[in-house]
Amino acid sequence: MVNTRAKIQKTKTTRKACFSQASIEDPDHQSTRAGALIGSNDDILTEILQRLPATSILQFKSVSKHWLWLLSQRRFTLRYDNLSKSPGLFVRNTYIPFDAENQNPPFHSLDFCFDPCGIRILQSCNGLLLCCSDRGNQRARKYYVFNPTTKQFALIPSVPGGQNVRRTIRFMGLAYHQTNCVHYKVVCIRNAEVNGELFQIQIYSSDTGKWKISSESFSDNYYTLLCCGVYWNGAIHWAPSSRNPLYLKVEDERLQKLPLPVQVESSGGYYDGLIPKYFGESRGHLHLVETADSENRLHLNVYEMMNDHSGWFVKFQVELDELPGAFPEMTHSYYEFDVFDVVRGEKDEDTFMVVRIPGKLIRYNVHDKSFKQILNLDNYYRGGDSHVHRYTEAITYF
Repeated sequence: MVNTRAKIQKTKTTRKACFSQASIEDPDHQSTRAGALIGSNDDILTEILQRLPATSILQFKSVSKHWLWLLSQRRFTLRYDNLSKSPGLFVRNTYIPFDAENQNPPFHSLDFCFDPCGIRILQSCNGLLLCCSDRGNQRARKYYVFNPTTKQFALIPSVPGGQNVRRTIRFMGLAYHQTNCVHYKVVCIRNAEVNGELFQIQIYSSDTGKWKISSESFSDNYYTLLCCGVYWNGAIHWAPSSRNPLYLKVEDERLQKLPLPVQVESSGGYYDGLIPKYFGESRGHLHLVETADSENRLHLNVYEMMNDHSGWFVKFQVELDELPGAFPEMTHSYYEFDVFDVVRGEKDEDTFMVVRIPGKLIRYNVHDKSFKQILNLDNYYRGGDSHVHRYTEAITYF
C-alpha cells in the first residue's frame, strides 16, 4: 500500500521551504536579476534609454561594449533624434533654456575650434549648427558644422574659385535631417557676377567632401534678402521678403516659388525687404506668423505649410491681449514685441511661442494662454531675431 500521507507531508514541507527561501531572498539580488533581464533585452533597453537626456546617452556609451554598440546603431539614433526635444535657444551665442529651472548650457562658448576672428551661429538645423567666423573680411571667412550635444565639428572647405568668388556669397545655409538628408549639405548662393542679378548655386556634401556647382541659376529681379534659411521637407526655404519668394529642393537642385498665405497674398504680399514676424520649423512643421487683425497687432495667426507645398492654413490663432497688462514696458505708441520661436509640443496643447518684449523673454502657451517670464534679457539680447537659433538635442555623429 502506498503511503500517501507521507507524500503529502513531504510536499507540504518542500513548498514551505521554497516559500521561506523566496521570502528571505536578498532584495538587491532580486533587483540585480531584474536589471539583468532588462539589460539582456535590447527592445526594452531601447525604450528606456531613448527617453533619457542626450548627455546621459553619451555617458552610458561607456557602460559596456554592448551598450556602446546599441547606442551607436543608426536604428537607435534615428529613433532618439526623432523624439529629440528642444530645451532652449541661443540668442546670439548665449544659451537660454525654455524651462527656467534647467540652466545647464550645452556649451559655454563657441571654442570648439580656434578662429582668430571668433565664431558665431548662422543657422540651427535639426540639432546641428552652421557657424562662421564672427569678424573679418568675408573673403577669409571660415564655415563650420557643429553638434553642440556631441561636441563634434567639421570645417567646411572654402567655396572653389578663390577670394573673388567668396566675396560674392549672398547666403550660406545648412540642410540636414535624420531621415531624408542623413549626410548634411551646405548650400551657397552667390552672385555669378559682382553686383549682378544672376545667382549661382553651389552645394557641399559631407558624403563626398566636395562642392558641386548646380546647373540651376536664377535671376533676382526683386532683390530677395535670402535671409532666415529654414530646412524643411527636403528643401531650404527663405523667409518671404519679396513678391517672388522661393525655396530650393536640395536633392533635385530645383528652385520653386513659395506660396504665401491667402490673407498675406491678398494684402499685397511682402516687398521692400519686409519679412514675416516669424518663419521657422518645429517637429516637422513649417510655420509663418503674421498679424491677424490690422487694427490689433496683438492678434496673430500661426500658419502651417502643407506637406506638398501647395499652400498654408491657420494652425493657431493667438491673442496676446493679456501681456501689456502684465508687462507695461511693451506698451508705447505701439506694442513692442517680437516672436522669437514657435515650439510644437507632442500634443497641440503643449505648443508655445517665445516672445521678446523690452528686456524680457516670455513663454506663451498658444492653447490655454498662460505665460511666464523665461529670462531677463538686459544682458543677453543684442541684435535682431536673425541672431536667434533653437537648440535641439541630437546624438547623431557625422
